[in-house]
Amino acid sequence: MKLLNVSYDPTRELWKELNQAFIPVYEKESGQTITIDQSHGSSGSQARSIIDGLEADVATLSIWTDTDALRKNGLLKDNWENTFENRSLPYTSTVVFVVRKGNPKGIKDWSDLVKPGIAVITPNPKTSGNGRLSLLGAWGSVVLNGGTEEQATEFIKKLYLNAPNLDTGARGATMTFAQKGIGDVHITMESEAYLEVKESKGELELVYPPVSILHEPHVAVVDKNVETKGTRAAAEAYLKFLYTKEGQEIIAKHYYRPTDPEIAQKVAEQFQPIKLFLITDLVPSWEEAQAKFFADGGIFDKIYSKQ
Repeated sequence: MKLLNVSYDPTRELWKELNQAFIPVYEKESGQTITIDQSHGSSGSQARSIIDGLEADVATLSIWTDTDALRKNGLLKDNWENTFENRSLPYTSTVVFVVRKGNPKGIKDWSDLVKPGIAVITPNPKTSGNGRLSLLGAWGSVVLNGGTEEQATEFIKKLYLNAPNLDTGARGATMTFAQKGIGDVHITMESEAYLEVKESKGELELVYPPVSILHEPHVAVVDKNVETKGTRAAAEAYLKFLYTKEGQEIIAKHYYRPTDPEIAQKVAEQFQPIKLFLITDLVPSWEEAQAKFFADGGIFDKIYSKQ
């Protein structure tokens, strides 16, 4: 039996280890041999690929609206978020900064990103979940600190004026910053930041802003595909494995925030303190966030097209 996990950009290393742990457990319990293929790319593009016919058994995308787009196209059942524990969230994350050794530009907070002469690396919010969360983190840093929406709009306009290029996905932005040496600061997912800093051998440093957005990457079995392929039992067992102690410890090892309270407490010291806000602190829902900020003619298009 073969499963296909279609995921977002920076989760390659996480799923590789989870797959290696799950396969022998499943084979022992079921008596069936299983292989798991991984597909990675920007979250929006991956959702489109599934809609266009990529036969994913599970979708482990970055943004709620990307996964819910599968439901709108008849691939997921209604109320899919309630299929697994904790609203189908085996882990969470957030958005942080990576800077050059010694933090020569003194970057500590979102407000530092719009200063003249700061080159910001961030992926395109039209295609990337990381990109969307980065924009929303910047927006929230203004409106949740007493600023108006007009001030927040001007703030993100300045932010993207400081962005020399917008890669389509999170891993591409990492390569631009870490390998090509472009930019002063990289706005990225917490897990990707730890990997990036580790691989830099001291050339990069992690900076936590005082406040950022909570990242909630839901997981889902692609109902239409597993029914056609006869893989539902394996696909469900695969995603349920994420909630086991072993699965949660692997998740924490890769610097995603486990949702099991016991494991979360056990690894709490590896995550720096940061005030996290929800998407619903900015707008009523992810669907409304997508329409307001990222749809054609939305806030991002308006501020970016005028540059």
